[in-house]
Amino acid sequence: MGTYRRHGKSTIADKLFLISEVSLLCLSSLVASYLYNNLNPHIPLDYRLINAALFAATVMLCALSVGLYDQKLRESHSGIIKRVLITLLFSAVMLEGIIFNLFPFLHISALYLAVASVIALFSLTGFRALFHYNDITRISRRRVLVLGAGERASIIERRMRRNVDKRFFEIVGFAHIDGDRSASIPAEKLITFDYKENLFQYVIDNGIDQLVIACDERRNMLPVEHLFKCKSRGIEVIEILDFIERETGQIAVNLIYPSWIIYGNGLDLNQRFKTNLDYKLNLILAVMLLAVTWPIMLLTALLIYLEDGRKTGASVFYRQVRVGFDGKPFYILKFRSMKPDAEKNGARWASADDDRVTRVGKYIRKYRIDELPQLMNVLKGEMGFVGPRPERPEFVNELVKDIPYYSQRHNVKPGLTGWAQLKYPYGATAEDAQEKLKFDLYYIKHRSLLLDLMILIRTVEIVLFGKGR
Repeated sequence: MGTYRRHGKSTIADKLFLISEVSLLCLSSLVASYLYNNLNPHIPLDYRLINAALFAATVMLCALSVGLYDQKLRESHSGIIKRVLITLLFSAVMLEGIIFNLFPFLHISALYLAVASVIALFSLTGFRALFHYNDITRISRRRVLVLGAGERASIIERRMRRNVDKRFFEIVGFAHIDGDRSASIPAEKLITFDYKENLFQYVIDNGIDQLVIACDERRNMLPVEHLFKCKSRGIEVIEILDFIERETGQIAVNLIYPSWIIYGNGLDLNQRFKTNLDYKLNLILAVMLLAVTWPIMLLTALLIYLEDGRKTGASVFYRQVRVGFDGKPFYILKFRSMKPDAEKNGARWASADDDRVTRVGKYIRKYRIDELPQLMNVLKGEMGFVGPRPERPEFVNELVKDIPYYSQRHNVKPGLTGWAQLKYPYGATAEDAQEKLKFDLYYIKHRSLLLDLMILIRTVEIVLFGKGR
């Protein structure tokens, strides 16, 4: 469902949700095949069951690619319906164009697939509207008490105001701890009790499932014996850094302290093994993608040349120095999407509505076609498919001074797409760079083949819905 580690209650809810969706998809397929079989009674039951499994698996894979299994997805019901429609269209293309061509004996008919898709459209959107997005059962909710009401605790309040941000938990309140600095937490959310004497009893009386340690000063301030008793009763005690990481898929850079990095298990990478493994996989993927996309690349080069390359003599490609693995510079290759004199006044951040972008550039940037030449960087081993987006040295030199731990994002190879691109909208300021760093560090900490595959699949969502670069 998501990539974050979840509390026990939400894990159960995830499983129930997935089981429910699989059941609905299989039922949609079986109903459609039953109706079709009444018209043409020649489809064996075992083939109908196999079709149901294929239909469910394909739809769920396509749903993942357009972000429908992102638990933090902020979409209206109309937006969800739009994504479900795209999902069913993609799945139909995959089934008719690929799977049934490879296994023609499984093919029932295009009419069966159309009917199954229509039934699935109504069942999926109805199920999500009634049970998932409105959280009627509230089975996933856990009760959270925040120990702290100062500056650190206020980050939870600021970052998790929307209901979608608190889908898996309910904050009972913020308990003031001695040493907390004044912050802007609303008075109605503050809890006052003698935490040094009564913390354990308060937790039991109020059905608290999780304690978040978020006080500004911890030295001799926390009731350690009460925390031990809470742990012994199965109440989870978690540090604010880990809580934010788990619930938001990012690492709060402004809360990091050096010992968390040095003694934690987060940013410890066996880089040599991962680099060797990644290069082989990236090489295979790059060759496959080049074989599929070369007509698009050829057409793009022609359009750029016809728009302004023929008159100015400017190249259809754009080479630019970026900072790569271990901080080493390399030349990134892209299709030119800006005017030839775009940087006559020096380097500046690109923006969503940049007046330097050409007409062709507007479209190739929107659908990330301008990034395709970077497959050559992948073949050369300078980039991977997944990783933090490489930044320009001029900006890196400034960002390293202003943003703590910014250089840590160079511990892995840069990528064509990444976790930050999935989780953060288009941004082109130093503030945006700091927000994206939180997601980049989360990716570095949790980097795995499974996470990389999930990001690659969901890159479809970036292209379709114009998410961050």
